Amino acid sequence: MGNQVEKLTHLSYKEVPTADPTGMDRDEGPRIGVSYIFSSDDDELEQQQQQDSVAQDMGGEQPAPQPYDPRLQEVECSVYYRDECIYQKSFAGDDTAPDERDGGGGGQLSTYTPENLLNRCKPGDLVEFVCQAQYPHWAVYVGDFQVVHLHRLEVVNSFLTDASQGRRGRIANYLYRYKPLSPATVVRNALEQVGCKDRELSWRNSECFAAWCRYGKREFKIGGELRIGKQPYRLQIRLGDKRSHTLEFQSLEDLIMEKRRNDQIGRAAVIQELSSHLQAAEEEEEEDDPGPQTAAE
Repeated sequence: MGNQVEKLTHLSYKEVPTADPTGMDRDEGPRIGVSYIFSSDDDELEQQQQQDSVAQDMGGEQPAPQPYDPRLQEVECSVYYRDECIYQKSFAGDDTAPDERDGGGGGQLSTYTPENLLNRCKPGDLVEFVCQAQYPHWAVYVGDFQVVHLHRLEVVNSFLTDASQGRRGRIANYLYRYKPLSPATVVRNALEQVGCKDRELSWRNSECFAAWCRYGKREFKIGGELRIGKQPYRLQIRLGDKRSHTLEFQSLEDLIMEKRRNDQIGRAAVIQELSSHLQAAEEEEEEDDPGPQTAAE
């Protein structure tokens, strides 16, 4: 199995001490994130495809695929290292009017068919393929219609249209706010890793690999940061116009694993999960609070 690790059952948010339920940042009190370990995102895709195949063999009808709408499917969030914002996914100011050629919209979070995405890519760009109920799949565009990506525990060179596996995609250069390396260096980083697999790998998912190629930061690698009890990373999840919830993590790798889990289960499930947790936490606080005491006679 090499570098593949055992999948752990995810704890519900009710079992995890997290940030202040109001979404306000305060210095006191624990705001602790959980380190999640998953199998490869490609394994999840393969498992879903196997389930669909079984259903078809049994004569079951598959629901008609729904058009992918980032605003409905994706979770708005920000990532902070101490007080610095290092990642942000937000629809604020995003022009999502339908694109005449592709129907994908004109904003940064808009998605395009693989064929139309090719017309927008330049060597060194990061590409993110997205689909409902699947982990996002990241790749590095290296030119000549090809990408390098981590696929089934091996770094491979594929045509972009093959790597997409029918999913829509976007150029994801803007999500992380680190200073990128030169395009030539990004391409070289990616191509030098082609053929690495199993125990040779330093990344647990396609996003960490692609981001490392573009930014060169060890934080994206397995064990790239010491876990010494501090929680310097914060994942702030937007629940509504005036509500957010924050989780803290020891490493960027841990945080990315949780962020990707949220992408996989979808916006509605994340909001429901967190809302249930926050409501339970507020009810527990009310039960613990004895209320104003009357003066002794």
